[in-house]
Amino acid sequence: MTATAPITQDVMTIPRKLPEGPINLVGLTREGMRTALIETGTPEKQAKMRVGQIWQWIYQWGKRDFAEMTNLSKAFRADLAEKFVIEVPEVVTRQVSEDGTRKYLVKIAGGHEVEVVYIPEDGRGTLCVSSQVGCTLTCSFCHTGTQKLVRNLTAGEIIGQVMIARDDLDEWPEQGAPKDETRLLSNIVLMGMGEPLYNFENVRDAMKIAMDAEGIQLSRRRITLSTSGVVPEIARTAEEIGCQLAISFHATTDEVRDKLVPINKRWNIEKLVEALRAYPRVSNSERITFEYVMLDGINDTDADAHRLIKLIEGIPAKINLIPFNEWPGAPYKRSSGNRIHRFADIIYKAGYASPIRKPRGEDIMAACGQLKSATERARKSRKQIEADAGL
Repeated sequence: MTATAPITQDVMTIPRKLPEGPINLVGLTREGMRTALIETGTPEKQAKMRVGQIWQWIYQWGKRDFAEMTNLSKAFRADLAEKFVIEVPEVVTRQVSEDGTRKYLVKIAGGHEVEVVYIPEDGRGTLCVSSQVGCTLTCSFCHTGTQKLVRNLTAGEIIGQVMIARDDLDEWPEQGAPKDETRLLSNIVLMGMGEPLYNFENVRDAMKIAMDAEGIQLSRRRITLSTSGVVPEIARTAEEIGCQLAISFHATTDEVRDKLVPINKRWNIEKLVEALRAYPRVSNSERITFEYVMLDGINDTDADAHRLIKLIEGIPAKINLIPFNEWPGAPYKRSSGNRIHRFADIIYKAGYASPIRKPRGEDIMAACGQLKSATERARKSRKQIEADAGL
């Protein structure tokens, strides 16, 4: 990669033409829904109450038909059905891995597609959510990064991914049934396609819906946003979302990180770590997660491990070591098991948790760094990819 290579792909996205006809209520904030109701004839004095009622039907009970909202009058339900819709992305394909991981290819407005992954584990279930069609960034080890950015997802398209997963898991609570605290979908990670902090407002609004006490009701501690290091938005993430933070770190020198995570040319390791030290919610109970993909001969030496420890010194943190998930044409290889365990041991002895992430869903290309929508899955040659990566 040359010094003049772009930090990101062209970040100009195709403007999304607003659909004509009924307004989709999915993704509107409470205030946005209130405004929409008032503008379509709901008396202002009733609007806040109506929002609360509709909100619960959509996000607590998972209803998509106004006719089922039985605490609203029939006339009001008919009026809502004329002016609004409750729509989520369309599931095009659903694949289930041998390990139980589910990957959904979903279609959004404009015919674009994104991928969503559900990972079941003992005692929890994590949904990996996408925030953009394609990706603004060009991280050279990531399959998604080889797909150019098309556009940001709307708040409705982001929270809609959560809703379709709950549909598939049959996890909407039944009215009148005893409350069941067991969650098949217990955690959200914004680690799918795209850089969440380049779509901040939509991500924020969607996650506020996920956390709302009268809806899906996920704790902020169960939502993790992963960023490649958009430094100016990190403090804002704490202030306006308040979720857990993960950093796609992957290297201990600027020379290597410039190639692996090109946004490093704009905000280098020093600036990134400085922002993390000031992260308002940093505490021992809310550690920052450093994601570190293990690439054979690139970033996996003992010296890298020791540098990493020195860089994050004083930051309550854990380091997730991610064995590289290969994809067709990938310019890298996974570090050996012995090398990964040696790296983890050095970090652990320095006092940091260093779990090695077990690859999930590799057989259906659902593992970390493998996501890419089917319509964009045309393969580049290995030489092309290596040239793009500067190798």
